[in-house]
Amino acid sequence: MTTRRTFLQQAALLTAGALVLPSELLAKPTQKVGIQLYTLRDQISKDVKGVIDKVAKAGYAEVETYGYSLQNKFWGLEPKAFYQLLKANKLTAPSGHFGFDDYIGAGKDDDLKTYIEAAKAIDMKYIVVPYLGDKLRQSASDYQRIAQRLNTAAEACKKAGLVLAYHNHDFEFAKHGNTTGYDILLKETDKDLVQFELDLYWVVRAGLEPVDMFKANPGRFVMWHVKDMDKANPKLNTEVGSGTVNFKKIFSQASLSGVKHIFVEQENFAMDPFKSINQSFGYVKKNLL
Repeated sequence: MTTRRTFLQQAALLTAGALVLPSELLAKPTQKVGIQLYTLRDQISKDVKGVIDKVAKAGYAEVETYGYSLQNKFWGLEPKAFYQLLKANKLTAPSGHFGFDDYIGAGKDDDLKTYIEAAKAIDMKYIVVPYLGDKLRQSASDYQRIAQRLNTAAEACKKAGLVLAYHNHDFEFAKHGNTTGYDILLKETDKDLVQFELDLYWVVRAGLEPVDMFKANPGRFVMWHVKDMDKANPKLNTEVGSGTVNFKKIFSQASLSGVKHIFVEQENFAMDPFKSINQSFGYVKKNLL
């Protein structure tokens, strides 16, 4: 029989125990799983509403957009209409990829203004630089100039309540003397203004370890692209958990990264794309979170 005195003693012990438990053993907020919509680029350009519906039904809670322009909007939808479509499917878009080559190379500041307006309309937090054209990145001095342009863009984003981030491929890890383009971007962008979205596939394909990058630059990688590498052909992607990327090791060090959003991405398929995104979601949810 449990008396009131016994109950109070047990409760006190539990409370004291909770105070000394290491933080990693305490309950953590559930990490949402997102998808970069470029994964479904062939489908979404034909049927944006149908794709968003299927993404939601697959279990994803967040999406990351790509390719916005004043001419094409979000696959033909005005930002507010796209926001309502996401809302109707209980999805959010915390991040979007926007083309920055003209902003960086030709100084077209107006491009950034349109991106900020679109991002605010669908309640984004992050505006992401997704790629750099070849002509922009031929030397270390090129990367230094890029870093300065990113700092300027990040200041404008901050004033609008947004954050600028940079997404990598593998070319950034090529050597320029005794450094790399990526090292320059990390060192010469303001860490209080510019964040990074780490594409795990491209890091591994470049022969690097994501966890080593977390340790060298803790808290800087606030978003990830979770994209697996085909076992037979490293130049191809495969469903998450079916390839060679050691995601369990990477996810075990997520706190070092500072990651807040993860986006599944796949650029080629050996099965139906919608079956693929279901499979990847299931693996991430069951085995990595």
